[in-house]
Amino acid sequence: MKILVVGGGGREHALVWKLAQSGQVEQIFTAPGNGGTDNPAQNWANVPADRPPAVFAQAEQVDLTVVGPEVPLAKGIVDDFQAAGLTIWGPSRAAARIEADKAFAKSFMERHGIPTARYAAFTDFEAARRYLRAQDGPVVIKASGLAAGKGVLIPESPEEAETALRRVMVEREFGAAGEVVVIEERLSGPEVSVLAFSDGEHLALMPPAQDHKRAYDNDAGPNTGGMGAYAPAPVCPPALQEEIRRTVLQPAVDGLRAEGAPYVGVLYAGLMLTPRGPRVLEFNCRFGDPETQVILPLLQTDLLEIIEHSLNGTLHRLQVQWRPAAAATVVMASGGYPGSYRKGYPIDGLEEAAALEGVIVFHAGTARTADGRIVTAGGRVLNVTGVGDTLTQALARAYAGVRRIHFTDAHYRTDIGAKAEVRP
Repeated sequence: MKILVVGGGGREHALVWKLAQSGQVEQIFTAPGNGGTDNPAQNWANVPADRPPAVFAQAEQVDLTVVGPEVPLAKGIVDDFQAAGLTIWGPSRAAARIEADKAFAKSFMERHGIPTARYAAFTDFEAARRYLRAQDGPVVIKASGLAAGKGVLIPESPEEAETALRRVMVEREFGAAGEVVVIEERLSGPEVSVLAFSDGEHLALMPPAQDHKRAYDNDAGPNTGGMGAYAPAPVCPPALQEEIRRTVLQPAVDGLRAEGAPYVGVLYAGLMLTPRGPRVLEFNCRFGDPETQVILPLLQTDLLEIIEHSLNGTLHRLQVQWRPAAAATVVMASGGYPGSYRKGYPIDGLEEAAALEGVIVFHAGTARTADGRIVTAGGRVLNVTGVGDTLTQALARAYAGVRRIHFTDAHYRTDIGAKAEVRP
């Protein structure tokens, strides 16, 4: 089979890596890909940036396309491929609204009884400011549209909240994503990400993961796309996972199907484990990044087989198997990320890190030069993943890999997994 993976980050490298383990896969293309997915020795190739994925898939007779990022899903890539008679895995544009439109997602949860924070949505700044001033507790300000994981602002005071609101609605810091703003109560408790494969009716849950959004140690600094993750998260034991399936994920899939938008692909629930029980912070319409880089190394079942069952509506007939192990990933980022940063620095030590036991290096913001060198080409440059019998061992292996790799101005958090909590 020929496979096309759409996207260019660490998540997509992890998808390519996992799909390549299937005996049915002969060749994998990635659009646009990165330095890690450009690997002729493994029959992996990147698609030129000027070739639209649908045109490429038709010309190369690609058997299956797998979509990584949310933006093409929100724009309707699945609908377009299906209209052209091409096989593609991911939710339709209508189903992807569960991530692409936070105001829609909140009203959807309200309609279907899915537990979430109190909220209100606004298009008018003065109306939003009046509502904000009437709140008697901390709030979260969210741009309703897609903002590359950076459209959620967590103010620490009423003054900061009003400033955040102005940044989104007046200064338009997130562009069109801020045309609608959601103001919701700020919940407290540990966060966890629970993802599931879906065929539109049935679910197969993945091990729960915990991401680290802040740029620096001790959860300091601005929000990023994610600086590291680990799985399975001890804070979410099997009984709680089953509760989340029953009260969050299954109602979401059932609700979307009832509203004429059956959900096929990966559904991601970002949750706060509050004293009152799990509450949804957000839904995502795809694999998380960097959660994918710790979930897929634990997957024993052939990912291609899961995708085929998902597309055929037969996921309930497949017993998805997971390794009884743990995985952790550390993001090595460019200096200045998530702000401005320079590109083009050579990266050394990649082979040495990958040679370590239990270490996998997933490329994110990298490129391969004409002479074959790997250089930095983005904010989040590498995801160094460790896999071990325990979380402690997985973390040790990930950081051992990080210590082998060097590029100018590299920065990473040194405390990934340090606050792993076990729920009583």
